[in-house]
Amino acid sequence: MPYAIMFGSMFLMLLIGVPIGIALAGSMILLLFVDPVTSMTFITQAMYTGVGNFTLLALPFFIISGSIMEKGGISKRIVSFANSLLGNTTGGLGMVSILACMFFGAISGSSPATVAAIGGIMIPQMIRAGYDKYYATALCAVAGGLGVIVPPSYPLVVYGITNDVSISDLFMAGWGPAILVGALLMIVNYFYSKKHGYTGTDVKFSIGNALKELWNAKWAMLMPVIILGGIYSGVFTATEAGVVATVYGIVIGKFVYRELSFTELWKMYKDNVPFIGGMMFVFAPAASLGAVFSMMGVTAAIQEFFLGMSNSLIVVMIPIFILLFIVGMFVQTTPAIVIFAPILLPIVQSLGMDPIQFGLVMDLSLAIAFVTPPVAANLFVATSMTGLGMLDIVKKAVPFIIMLFIAMIMVAYIPGISMGVLHLFK
Repeated sequence: MPYAIMFGSMFLMLLIGVPIGIALAGSMILLLFVDPVTSMTFITQAMYTGVGNFTLLALPFFIISGSIMEKGGISKRIVSFANSLLGNTTGGLGMVSILACMFFGAISGSSPATVAAIGGIMIPQMIRAGYDKYYATALCAVAGGLGVIVPPSYPLVVYGITNDVSISDLFMAGWGPAILVGALLMIVNYFYSKKHGYTGTDVKFSIGNALKELWNAKWAMLMPVIILGGIYSGVFTATEAGVVATVYGIVIGKFVYRELSFTELWKMYKDNVPFIGGMMFVFAPAASLGAVFSMMGVTAAIQEFFLGMSNSLIVVMIPIFILLFIVGMFVQTTPAIVIFAPILLPIVQSLGMDPIQFGLVMDLSLAIAFVTPPVAANLFVATSMTGLGMLDIVKKAVPFIIMLFIAMIMVAYIPGISMGVLHLFK
């Protein structure tokens, strides 16, 4: 009965459009009236503990720095450099879009920001070059998911905080899956472009031109070196890295490229406050809900269910894949990680999977969630930029989404893709 009350009220509130944070907190309060399994004091303390974490401060800074990069002239220089490398290949503009999303993801750590920054430049170019407008939009929407796959990634920060896993190790291990996803998306783009006659830009690759564009983009390309290098070397923490990224973006956008005004900067801060505040408001009750789950035995029951199916990691991961896909369709990134990662991690750990490897599996599943309705942030950004229907974009995105699934399965079953990079550098 208590389970039915809590889960029933939670899903009912979500169904009628109640904000996620209120739905999570409200279901716990209603549970206390029906069956006082714990106290309001415990829930309040758990909520405070959920957000009272120094490392959590990295999230708002990485989000703001992504907005600064988008408006500060950095994205177009990244696109020019990517174009000098891959522009003349079959489906050249699509290749450039994917590579530029990888570069920008290494700067912003945000998927919607990557779609807005790179898609805003590349979608009009691709359409003018004769690409199908739905295909161009779908490609940029899916490739924007590289913003949370290429380190630094804010979902990996949330996962690391929630499960006490080294964020620097997650960032380092994330390079293998990021390169894999980029390569798979390029393969799809190549064959689609070859079938539909999308050629390159007719500007032949030359080392001189590539070096010239790299020099023009040097301040943009230097940022991930500074941020990730500082984290990996231990010079600063992930939280301090977020601050460094924000300050660096302001300096480059305002004083070097001179494309960022203080008026725009102030507007960015104001625009990001509701999003960041909403994220923290979700994070607190989600963390408390995890503690209540543990106290009620929900966590143990779920773990027993999965482990009762088989003692094979290959078999157990199949329903986990399905669960993560369904969760991603209806639950936002932060609560999905905070609620489900502590439940699922002990299951896969008992079967031999490393917490870092599972963190990257979850990260890839959430990258898929960014382009699977109804909760699909990348699609909302893409439709707002182009005015195209979401369903038509999704139809063109299906081959790319399939590749994301393949990448997730490969990362889950081939530890070397993620852990190999980590072991190499350590």
